[in-house]
Amino acid sequence: MRIAAVRTVLPEHYYSQEEITDAFARWTEADERLLRRFHAATQVTGRPLVWPLEEYRKLNDFTTANDAFIDNALDLGERAIQAALSRAQVAPSEVDQVIVCSSTGIATPSLDARLAQRVGFRADVKRVPVFGLGCSAGAAGLARLHDYLHGWPDQVALLVCVELCSLTLQRDDTSKANLVASGLFGDGAAAVVALGEQRAERSDAAGHGPRVVASRSKLYPDTDRLMGWDIGEHGFRTILAADLADHVESVLAEDVASFLDDHGLAPEEVASWVCHPGGPKVIDKLSSVLALGPGDLDLTWRSLRRLGNLSSVSVLDVLEETIAERRPSEGEPGLLMALGPGFSADLVLLRW
Repeated sequence: MRIAAVRTVLPEHYYSQEEITDAFARWTEADERLLRRFHAATQVTGRPLVWPLEEYRKLNDFTTANDAFIDNALDLGERAIQAALSRAQVAPSEVDQVIVCSSTGIATPSLDARLAQRVGFRADVKRVPVFGLGCSAGAAGLARLHDYLHGWPDQVALLVCVELCSLTLQRDDTSKANLVASGLFGDGAAAVVALGEQRAERSDAAGHGPRVVASRSKLYPDTDRLMGWDIGEHGFRTILAADLADHVESVLAEDVASFLDDHGLAPEEVASWVCHPGGPKVIDKLSSVLALGPGDLDLTWRSLRRLGNLSSVSVLDVLEETIAERRPSEGEPGLLMALGPGFSADLVLLRW
C-alpha cells in the first residue's frame, strides 16, 4: 500500500514541563524531590494536554475521566481525520476501512462508530476498533491497513490513533511508575490515509508518503508486567517496569536483523528509522543495539522533547515529520517500529 497522508493534531492547551511538574507536586503526596528528578529525567520540555492544567484537580473518579475521554477523543479524532483526508485529496465517502486505536479510554458504541457519523463515512464502511495495543498501535495499525489493502488494492483505508494519557492521572499513586508516567505522557491524535496499489496508481496524492512493503509483530513471553494498565474503580493505573530498557536490549536487535534479512536487507542499508519515542532510556537502547549513526533518531528525540510520549500517536508524528523533512531518495528502505504492552514489538518495512 501507499501512505498518502499522515496528520497529527494536538489539543489547544500546552504547558512547559516545569509548569506540569509544579502542579503535580501540589496535588500528590509523593516525595517532591523524587518527583522532580523523574520528571527532569524524561528530557521532555513541554506537553499538550486536553484540559487546562488546573482542571485536573477535579479528576477524582473513572467516570469523570472516561466521559472526558470520549468527548475530547471524538473532537481530536475528527480533526485528525479531516486533516489527513484533505491532504490525501480523499473524500470521507471514499474510505472503505477505518481502524481506530486507543488505550486511554473506553467507549461503546466505539469511537469509530461515532466518528463515522461525524465525519460522513459510508454506512458500509468496515470498522475495526482496537483497544490495548498501547504505544505499539501506531505501527500495528499501519500493518493492519497493509494487510487489508493487500487483499483490496483498489480501496482506501484509514488509521486513527487517539490517546489522552493525561486523563489517566492517578494523584494518589506514589509509585515510581506513576511518577515517571506523570512526567512523560501527553495527549494527541493522528490519522493516516492509505491507498491500495491500484488506487495509488491513479491518485495524484500518492507520492506524499512511502509504500508499506511488509510487517512483523513479535510477542515476548512472560513480560506482561513490563508495561500496561491495572484497570479498576480507580481507572487506569500505570504498569511501567524499571528494567524495560534491558528487555529492549536483550531481544530487539536480533528480531530487527531477522526481519530485514527476510527481505534481503541489513540494518546499515536502512535509510530512515521511524521509531516511537518511548523515553530516553529506550531511545538510547534502540540507538545502541541497532548501531545507529548520529542523527538517525533526531526526529524521535525531537518528538519526545516537544510533546512527550503520546502513546500510539507518537510514531505517526515521527513518520509525518520524516515525510516532511527527511524524505529519502525513491526506492530507499525505511523501518518504522514501536514497542507496546505484551511485551511486544511491531515492525513495518517502508520503501520511499
